[in-house]
Amino acid sequence: MRWALVKVCLAVTVMVVVAFAVPLGLVIREMARDRAFSNAEREAAAVAPALSITTDRDQLERVVASAGSDAGMAVHIPASGDAAAVDLGRQRAAAEDIATVRRLGRASTTEVAGGSTLLQPVALSSGEIAVVEVYVPEAEVTNGLTTAWAVLAGVGLALIVGSVAVADRLGVRMVRPAQRLVEGAHELGEGKLGARVPEEGPNELRLAAVAFNSMADQVVQLLANERELAADLSHRLRTPLTVLRLNAASLGDGPAAEQTRAAVAQLEREVDTIIRTAREAKPQTVAAGPGAGCDAAEVVRERMAFWSALAEDEGRKVRVAGVDRPVRIPVARADLAAALDALLGNVFRHTAEGTAFAVDVHNGEDAVIVLVSDAGPGISDPEAAMARGRGSGSAGSTGLGLDIVRQLAESTGGDVRIGSSVLGGTEVRIWIQLDARAPVRRGHRGSVRRRRPGRLVSTFNRPRSLP
Repeated sequence: MRWALVKVCLAVTVMVVVAFAVPLGLVIREMARDRAFSNAEREAAAVAPALSITTDRDQLERVVASAGSDAGMAVHIPASGDAAAVDLGRQRAAAEDIATVRRLGRASTTEVAGGSTLLQPVALSSGEIAVVEVYVPEAEVTNGLTTAWAVLAGVGLALIVGSVAVADRLGVRMVRPAQRLVEGAHELGEGKLGARVPEEGPNELRLAAVAFNSMADQVVQLLANERELAADLSHRLRTPLTVLRLNAASLGDGPAAEQTRAAVAQLEREVDTIIRTAREAKPQTVAAGPGAGCDAAEVVRERMAFWSALAEDEGRKVRVAGVDRPVRIPVARADLAAALDALLGNVFRHTAEGTAFAVDVHNGEDAVIVLVSDAGPGISDPEAAMARGRGSGSAGSTGLGLDIVRQLAESTGGDVRIGSSVLGGTEVRIWIQLDARAPVRRGHRGSVRRRRPGRLVSTFNRPRSLP
């Protein structure tokens, strides 16, 4: 492509140079010829006044000599009455040409050996027509013509070389981005997901590079989402596994009970392995589209009905508040249920039997807050707990549960914070922004206070419209 562009540019430039140089060279030659014959006309005009006054040979010789062109000038005076014809200087033109000029009374040029002659008619006082012949050598006609043509050829050659250089640079500017695009496509096809193309070059290639980089980002994102989906689905298996583990614990002693508990423990370890393997790529949570969402109060009531049965078996006190009326949020029902299961599963997994917990829903004008609190030992390092893959530090913790909750909140422009609850343990606050155009400040720490009996109220940057 590069050399093809150079060849095309070379051909076009040569055509342009030839189209302009040849006519210009001819014009220069005509200008040189006109200059030479103009000088000859001036010399002939210098002799004409003397001829109109006298035809004396001696006087005319002095006039011709004073003109400085006696070697190239001749004067032909015809015979008149008793006066004989007078011819001064060397005659180069043919007698027929001289007679023709005398008869027609017009100046004329004729070719002679070594150049040309100008024949200029001059009227005498006797009424006859004399002819002044001025010789113009070929060297005078072509004087300076070679230099002018050489300069013209040099300019044309410089234009050709310059156009080739410009075409080569332009070809490089066009070819290199195309080559990088090809190389990037090959690298991406070989599985090198980090392959990207510099967004430079002509506008079309730059747009192609932008599209390629966007496609590569989408491929990486799709792979990350696939891994994340595997991790999230695996984590959702931990909810029924928790139920199995609690039921297995109540089977008592015996070989069958021990085998069941061992199988449940092995299954939990396998699920944890899947989660840790799949969580290498950062997930991307997609916000719910227009018209999507769910009733948070209904989802909380449904999930608490499930977990309350387990809580009763372990002697845990449960309190639910703020679910007596519908609370619409821009979150998919399955995502909110998965987030609640992750938090409540952590309560059962990381607190002792008999530990109380509560779920509160606060509905405001621009945000909904869901609080999950317990009376357990709390989390010593909330920031580390929020870090994906770090977990709480206890056995069996992958840290993916809190990350699922964080993704859900951030998909709406909200956030998740961890603090101390009024029950004495941990409080996880999920801030779900109803208007995604006004995201809240991120953070992980805060405090809680009791506003009235039976109702938990968070003090994490609460809007004025929240109760």
